[in-house]
Amino acid sequence: MTAPFVLNRDVDGQFLLPADMLAERFGWPTQTFRDYMRRGLVVSRVERGEGEDAGRWRLSVRCGNRRWQAVVEADGTIGAQHLDVLSTSGSAPQR
Repeated sequence: MTAPFVLNRDVDGQFLLPADMLAERFGWPTQTFRDYMRRGLVVSRVERGEGEDAGRWRLSVRCGNRRWQAVVEADGTIGAQHLDVLSTSGSAPQR
């Protein structure tokens, strides 16, 4: 059984997302992912949970038509995660 992946945070409380971990999630070599980052093709979003989801965050990282999303617990452990291939026609994501 694989140990859960735990994200670290910087001094401002921002999540630190390792490029090698994200590259693996997207199915790309790390260098390819880093190149996309340098070219400004990778965007991310953090949403703080409210109500029954308080203390959790949803992280989204998008590059091209792919979006990785994960729920992060209060201790930084990545829980549920998935990779979507987004349609360019505006319809629902495919999983």
